[in-house]
Amino acid sequence: MAAIAHLDVDAFYASVELQRRPQLRGLPVIVSGSGPRAVVTTASYEARRFGIGSAMPTARARRLCPEAVLVAPDFAAYREASQAVMALVRRAVQRVEVVGLDEAYLDLEGLVAPRAAMRRLVGDVRAATGLDCSIGIGPNRLVAKVASDAEKPRGFVVLTREQACARFAEHAPGLVPGIGPKTVARLQRLGITTLRALAATPVDTLVAAFGARHGPELQRRASFRGSAELTLVRTAVSESRETTFDADIADAARLEAILSDLAGQLCERLARQDRRGRNVAIKVRLDDFTTVTRARTIAAATNDPAVVGEVALGLLREYAPARPVRLLGVRVAAFEAGAAQPDDDQLALPL
Repeated sequence: MAAIAHLDVDAFYASVELQRRPQLRGLPVIVSGSGPRAVVTTASYEARRFGIGSAMPTARARRLCPEAVLVAPDFAAYREASQAVMALVRRAVQRVEVVGLDEAYLDLEGLVAPRAAMRRLVGDVRAATGLDCSIGIGPNRLVAKVASDAEKPRGFVVLTREQACARFAEHAPGLVPGIGPKTVARLQRLGITTLRALAATPVDTLVAAFGARHGPELQRRASFRGSAELTLVRTAVSESRETTFDADIADAARLEAILSDLAGQLCERLARQDRRGRNVAIKVRLDDFTTVTRARTIAAATNDPAVVGEVALGLLREYAPARPVRLLGVRVAAFEAGAAQPDDDQLALPL
């Protein structure tokens, strides 16, 4: 039987900060920017007890827990910690798919005692970095991922597909990766509120409601059927830079200056990686949260900030936002064949 492990570093950003600031241990810690529109990057488990979670507006988090300690994110430190963890992971297992700074899938095939090997790995990570990890082991990626989340922090859960179906039968469908809040709401309107009910729903019913592709996929995920294949080389299909403003901006000249700066930042990174793309896009979010993207394909792949900036500015001028802008971003995609790819612990930020 295929055996896949999912390793997830517990409260990664917050845990790195606690290593650097041990005096904060035991306190509710929020890793976040401090602007009026900042959102929580992550929170320590002490802060999570107040209902604070990732992507929550920081202002709301502070209302939920006024005594929380706010720490500004330091992504250079997080990348360094991630590299240390993933080096230990690769020392323990040959086939690894890194899917973020703090998580990876591991192929356990060929290990004589995979559970013991994973327990040793958890101990090695803690000894070397001070970070705790949760491990889920299953016959496919889906089971492994849900298992690793089941008993955090410091969880170690091993499940077959059938055991996963039984254990999580009465959980809401949103427990499973790939079933988002909008889909959960649509399922609720159909009277489907548990994974057991979703797995038992006739495929024809799901196809009628969600389409020929998404309908069967929902039933498959509810039954914990998934792939055991790992992607050892991750190919980024795009890279972007975006920023959310502390206050909405209506001035066109200021927006253009910001967009040019974002294009310069993006092209600087692409140039370091020797990557060039033929598709340039912008993302504009208005003050009423309307989000618009505009894209243009150019004749030759480029990472020239003058070219990318000119195309992006042209797209912005053509769109001419009718309302103040809350967020602005630029993206380059359609990379030329053979271009270098980012390190596998660096994630491109999609628009």
